[in-house]
Amino acid sequence: MAIWLKVHPKGCTLSLYIQPGASRSEISGLHGDRLKVKIKAPPVDGEANAALIKFMAETLGIAKKNVHLIHGETSRQKTLLVEMSFEKVESLIKV
Repeated sequence: MAIWLKVHPKGCTLSLYIQPGASRSEISGLHGDRLKVKIKAPPVDGEANAALIKFMAETLGIAKKNVHLIHGETSRQKTLLVEMSFEKVESLIKV
């Protein structure tokens, strides 16, 4: 079971460590007990947060409206709420 993934009444939460300003957006393994995600966008005016939501929605095959940043707006450590089942997210993201 993935330590960075938890069940939530509305779906599941993902504990993430973000590296903004990367050469490309990708999931790059673990950072402690968090999933490490590299984001191409810079950490300026919420660009990296918007790019993170878009990237995770595309990765999971869901609409951006189903991915919510619930913690860590100005931090590298973020928590996303994804309106998708725990099992489905776990099967789509392999680390």
